[in-house]
Amino acid sequence: MNFDLSEDQELFRAALERFVQPVDTEFRRRLRSKPEGYDRARWQELAELGLLALAVSEDAGGMGGGPIDLALVAEALGKGNAPDPWLENGVLPARILVASGRQDLLDPLLAGESVVACALAERAMRYSLVAKGMTAKPQGEGYILSGEKTFVLGGAMADWLVMSAECSGETALFLVPGDASGLERRGYRIADGSVACELRCFNVRVGADTRLSLDLAGLLAIIDDIRLLASAEMLGLAQRLFDDTLDYVKQREQFGVALGTFQALQHRLVECYAALEQARSMLYRAALADSTDPVAWHRSCAGAKAFIGEQADRVAREAVQMHGGMGVTDELAIGHAMKRVLLLGRLFGDADSALADYAEAA
Repeated sequence: MNFDLSEDQELFRAALERFVQPVDTEFRRRLRSKPEGYDRARWQELAELGLLALAVSEDAGGMGGGPIDLALVAEALGKGNAPDPWLENGVLPARILVASGRQDLLDPLLAGESVVACALAERAMRYSLVAKGMTAKPQGEGYILSGEKTFVLGGAMADWLVMSAECSGETALFLVPGDASGLERRGYRIADGSVACELRCFNVRVGADTRLSLDLAGLLAIIDDIRLLASAEMLGLAQRLFDDTLDYVKQREQFGVALGTFQALQHRLVECYAALEQARSMLYRAALADSTDPVAWHRSCAGAKAFIGEQADRVAREAVQMHGGMGVTDELAIGHAMKRVLLLGRLFGDADSALADYAEAA
C-alpha cells in the first residue's frame, strides 16, 4: 500500500504548516483567555483558507476533500498545537448539515460567518448518542424541547445548535438558534482550555422545519469520520510532543551532561518514535479504507481511534515525565498538547470503547 503523498498534498500540507507556525504558547493563552475561548477573526481566517469548505462535497458548495486531505489538515493542526475547533465546530456540523440538506445554514458556516455546535452528549450516558435526557414533543406546527445536554464543545460561541432529542421513541436532530427563548447556556472550561457549555431547555419552541432529516444511523456514520480525524489530530499532537521533548533532552543538563546522553531516556524516546511511526501507518491505512462499505469504514475508524489514542497518550506521558513537573503547566507547549490529547482520546469514545466497536464490526 502506497502511503506517499501526492505533490498537491505535499504543497497543501506545507501551506497548513505555515498557517499554524505563528501559534505559540502565549498566542494560545491569549486566545483561550477570551470569554468564549476563541476568536471569531481566527475562525474567519480558517474559512478563507478553505479548511471548512474542504470537509464538504463540491455539489454542496465545498471543495470535496477526501479522507487523506482532511487527515492532513487535522494532523497539521495538531502538530502546530493550534487552538482551532476545526473538528468539533467545523467538520462535524458541516457534515450533519450536508446530510440533512440544510444549505441555508451550511453556506454561512463554510464562509466563517457563523459557528455551529453539536449538543449530543448527556449525563450518565457515557459515549452513547441515544437521546434520553432531552425530549421533543410535537405541538401544533412544531416541537417543544425540554431537558439538558452537556459537554457541548464550542457551545459558548455557537450561533446555532444541532441538538439531539428523544422524539416519539427515536433519536432525532433539531436545529436550535443560540438565542432561542427558554434556552439556558452555562459555559465552563474543559481540559484543553476551550469553553464548552451545558444546555438547559425550558419548553423551547421550535418550528417543524428545524427537525433535520438525518437519523441516528446517519449520525453514527458521520461520527466514524470524526473519529478518524480526531486520530489524525492526536497523531500531530504526539509528533509535537515528541519533537519538543527531543529538543529538551538535548539541551537540559543534569550532573553536568545533557539528559539525552542517558541511555534509559534514549531507549524510551526510541520506543516513542516507533509508536509514532506505527500510528502514522495506522492512520493512512484507515484513511485509505473503502469508505463506501459502512462496516469496513466503521471498523477502520474505530481501530485507528483505539490504536492511535493509546500511542498518543503514551507519548504524552513520556514527554511530561522527561520535562518534569513543569510539563503539565501552561507555560510549555507540551502541557497544552497533552491536554488536547486527553480530550480527543475520549471524544465519541475512549480507546476501550473504540476497540469494542472494532471487535464487533470485525
